[in-house]
Amino acid sequence: MAKITRVELLMVDLKPKVKRVDAIQSFVSQETPMVRITDADGAVGVGYSYTIGTGGMSVMKLLELTLAPAIIGRDAYDIEKIWRDLLFLTHATTVGAITAIAMAAIDTALWDLKAKKLGLPLHILAGGAQKEIPLYTTEGGWLHLEQSALVEDALRAKADGFAGAKLKVGRPIHEDVRRIAAVREAVGPGFEIFTDANQAFAVDEAIRRARAYEPLDIGWLEEPLPADDIEGHKRLVEHTSLPIAVGESLYSHLHFREYLERHACSIVQVDVGRIGGITPWLKVAHMAECFNIAVCPHFLMELHVSLCAAVPNARWVEYIPQLDDLTSARMTIRDGKAIPSDAPGLGIAWDFEAIDRLAVEGSRVSIS
Repeated sequence: MAKITRVELLMVDLKPKVKRVDAIQSFVSQETPMVRITDADGAVGVGYSYTIGTGGMSVMKLLELTLAPAIIGRDAYDIEKIWRDLLFLTHATTVGAITAIAMAAIDTALWDLKAKKLGLPLHILAGGAQKEIPLYTTEGGWLHLEQSALVEDALRAKADGFAGAKLKVGRPIHEDVRRIAAVREAVGPGFEIFTDANQAFAVDEAIRRARAYEPLDIGWLEEPLPADDIEGHKRLVEHTSLPIAVGESLYSHLHFREYLERHACSIVQVDVGRIGGITPWLKVAHMAECFNIAVCPHFLMELHVSLCAAVPNARWVEYIPQLDDLTSARMTIRDGKAIPSDAPGLGIAWDFEAIDRLAVEGSRVSIS
């Protein structure tokens, strides 16, 4: 064990490789705060989180002025205690996206450092429950795409060994039904089709649409309502046979507790970059396990592959490649399944020359 001696911060602004449009927004930029933590032994852990285009510099300022100074001199192995202390330190701004995103960057760096010092890959250190996780793709299912493009992408994914694809919904209901039906007819009954509304509907509309989607045999309806409408989700669950998926827009493990206790969801999509790091991600995953609920995390496939392999109730990894410009090797995919890296640490092969080159001007800070 060794004390933390230095924390380095920077942010990279990544542009999506394909146009991404859903029912409420366009994903035009991934601001990626990055944290490098060095301990007295010279060991280095690298962590990160993300936004979808706004708030990145606010995250960086919270890291620079509040969170990073607070961990200098702390024992780098005290991950749980550091996470809880930082949560208390920021109690005036929690629960909130900016705080959770900032904490995630530090927490993932601490897990990376610990795993490297112990010589263990994250998926083993955090549990070691699975060797591979099925993949589904979202990259060809965006709302602006024409029906023919949706069909083409789903067929390509199936040919590549993927077991499912996700389609965005939020067009007029008859158009959504037509688009989903076209994909179902093309791929057949053995391929999962997931749908994602990105919080676009009110409860009455969600119930109506769920009933229209039910004959099309979809795997889940994701974020049908605003994330803070737990009672609405409970009503929807009671009125449909479709699995209801929530979680990408929840920023506290306690919010997941409320959903699970009230039987207001069927799938948990906890996002390590939004929940506050690996420490609370694992809390949510194991809590869901106690309710016999599957974990199918949102985004960040390069990190979620290891976390999913760590727990027994992870069912899917979402394929959206976004770190290619910052890494020297991609996530391993074999027969349509994501394979966690056996390298010590998070399992992400960072290209630090590329990271330094792409860093946002004025975002670099070193604290010691």
